[in-house]
Amino acid sequence: MAYSIDLSGRVALVTGASSGLGARFATTLARAGAAVVLASRRVEKLKELRARIEGEGGDAHVVELDVTDLGSIKAAVARAETEVGSIDILVNNSGVSTTQRLQDVTEEDYDFVFDTNVRGSFFVAQEVGKRMLARSRGAAPGSFTGGRIINVASTAGLRPLPQIGVYSMSKAAVVHMTKAMAIEWGRFGINVNAMCPGYIETEINQHHWGTEQGQKLVQMLPRKRVGKPEDLDALLVMLASDQSHFVNGAVIAADDGFSV
Repeated sequence: MAYSIDLSGRVALVTGASSGLGARFATTLARAGAAVVLASRRVEKLKELRARIEGEGGDAHVVELDVTDLGSIKAAVARAETEVGSIDILVNNSGVSTTQRLQDVTEEDYDFVFDTNVRGSFFVAQEVGKRMLARSRGAAPGSFTGGRIINVASTAGLRPLPQIGVYSMSKAAVVHMTKAMAIEWGRFGINVNAMCPGYIETEINQHHWGTEQGQKLVQMLPRKRVGKPEDLDALLVMLASDQSHFVNGAVIAADDGFSV
């Protein structure tokens, strides 16, 4: 007898969905049966992804979202719920980074990273969370199925890394944000957890792994390999599903042992 997880009837909002892990997360949730709302600033890229998902028989929708703009966050969430339905699953994935030593970080570098990774992630989760809370409080007994918020942090938030110190700091904040939300919202049936991916090869960074610097980094990894986006599929779907009802406030590293 096979075991499967079916997300049919659920609506999932994925931020930062125009490329990289965000695009993979959206595709994976759609394959599991969810209606996915693709959100980012790059609308044309989202439309391309929507076409691919629909070509596989999935259900996908596009909303423009700039997580550094609170008005954009409110408008995108409202549009998603108006066009598709109440959001059951949030994959809070938008993130940016810079590369330099701490003594070289400028105010602009710092704000660039924290405005997206911390401030943006918080207010996206808050806007979706408020709507989940309102549904929970107004639901008839036994009718509310709960919500799932998955904050995408990083193993850099568990183990600081050189030259991406500000990024590491921002992802550590996402880890604690996850725990704070889990404490406050868990009793309303809203489970908030964090995924902490390690080094994953995507179209954005794949050229790096063939360079001398990239190969040096690979040799430092526990099993001398980088992950593939599909290595996160099972964890993502589990955290998005009803089967994760007893998993709340968890911070789960998916990094091949790098952060141990």
